[in-house]
Amino acid sequence: MDKTRLLLCDDHSVVRQGLKMFLALDDRLEVIGEASNGAVALEMVGRLDPDVVLMDLLMPVMDGITAIREIKTRYPEVEVIAVTSVLEDAKVMSAMQAGAMGYLLKDTNADELVEAIHAAGRGEVRLSSEAAKRLMREVQTPDKSESLTPRETETLRLIAKGYANKLIAREFNIEERTVKTHVSNLLSKLGLRSRTQAALYALKIGLVDLETLLQDSA
Repeated sequence: MDKTRLLLCDDHSVVRQGLKMFLALDDRLEVIGEASNGAVALEMVGRLDPDVVLMDLLMPVMDGITAIREIKTRYPEVEVIAVTSVLEDAKVMSAMQAGAMGYLLKDTNADELVEAIHAAGRGEVRLSSEAAKRLMREVQTPDKSESLTPRETETLRLIAKGYANKLIAREFNIEERTVKTHVSNLLSKLGLRSRTQAALYALKIGLVDLETLLQDSA
């Protein structure tokens, strides 16, 4: 089984070392680099090609939200999990709008952290109930006049249910690269930057309800 390649970004070396030591216990994960700020992380993403970045939000030189936005613009296949010590509505919203796949508190328990990393590596949307509720209260999903095709609409519903591209391909009995095209098209049509925003849009238009989103993201 291929390992999930992980880049750690935090301005505190003690935090990075602690995470690295803990994550080394999971043989499905490989920490391939550490960055002390968003600018360094951006450079390392281009050089090391990680699957997932754990991104602190409050850092010098380049903050995490700016770094997430730059990473998702330049390297859209790389998934980013925002990590911070405080669950602030504005930061949750900004991180998701920038393209973060998930949002975790630094006191998240070990099992939840590992599962969130693996889920991001698989391209699955995972939201905690508290983060999801705050996002629904704060985030404004865009209204677009261009309609989705039936296949794109169904893809959107499955994204909201937490399906990764591989599972969507299996559901439709099509190739995974075709699913990637559907996902790219629907994100472009809706003016969205991430699968997480797509899941929230699906919730807004009634494709899924909040209970289903939280259940499938748990």
